[in-house]
Amino acid sequence: MTKFPRTTVGGLSVSRMIIGTNWFCGFSHQTPARDTYIKENILDRKVIADILEVFFRSGVDTIMGILADFPVLIDAIKEAEDRTGVHCIKIDTPIINIADTDSGRAEAEALIDQAAKLGVEICMPHHVSVEQLIDKGDKKIRRLDDYTKMIRERGMIPGLSAHMPEVLLYADANNNDVETYIQIYNAAGFLMQVEIDWINNVIWNAKKPVMTIKPMAAGRVPPFVAFNFVWNTIREQDMVTVGTMSPQEAAEVIELSMAILNKRRPEVAVRGTPAKGNLATEKD
Repeated sequence: MTKFPRTTVGGLSVSRMIIGTNWFCGFSHQTPARDTYIKENILDRKVIADILEVFFRSGVDTIMGILADFPVLIDAIKEAEDRTGVHCIKIDTPIINIADTDSGRAEAEALIDQAAKLGVEICMPHHVSVEQLIDKGDKKIRRLDDYTKMIRERGMIPGLSAHMPEVLLYADANNNDVETYIQIYNAAGFLMQVEIDWINNVIWNAKKPVMTIKPMAAGRVPPFVAFNFVWNTIREQDMVTVGTMSPQEAAEVIELSMAILNKRRPEVAVRGTPAKGNLATEKD
């Protein structure tokens, strides 16, 4: 079986598809009812391990999320690793205290310590924290080096989670010690702070590989459209983060992506939509 393509972040080989965790943890970006459904039916060690196993066996071995907040994720990762013999590369996005005080720094260090103890390879402070440090007047991220130093000292690769595109621009302009960044990118412009073509420009001019997130706009864009857009408009070093809720969905997004990257027709069944039977062909 052909394994999923890879890229490099700070000298570390990672899969270009990254396993997202919103659809494991109950962050649907849709409705409270959907969030509750996920928490009651998906947020389970075995359910998640079954999904991870599909990704791992296809060479998608990299996962992103607020890992320390969800011990069940760590347990599921370990189970899937045991089943497959694949080491999972963990990307943590901790929400750290950015207060410029002794207690604030101590809390930030404690969370970064926790990430290191979990075996996290890439630590990317969450956008909720990072964007409080943005200084648009001086075009810089205040005191960012304090936190990237903490991450380096604990043997992890520093990155930045971002919704604001300025995060990428300022980190690059000031030569901050950052090896990668997260950026929202999808064909619907969902949650993106400026137009899609502007974000595309930011990604293509970034000095480091970009981890794009929300390619399907939290279920608003069909996978066929979503992946044709993102894979064909990012660079070869960039990544796409994908959330799923079942092993079957994991297999579909992998096959769709592999087909797009290899310029072939995907071997995925068409949907069983009513009243479209007259369009079916023998191959379908």
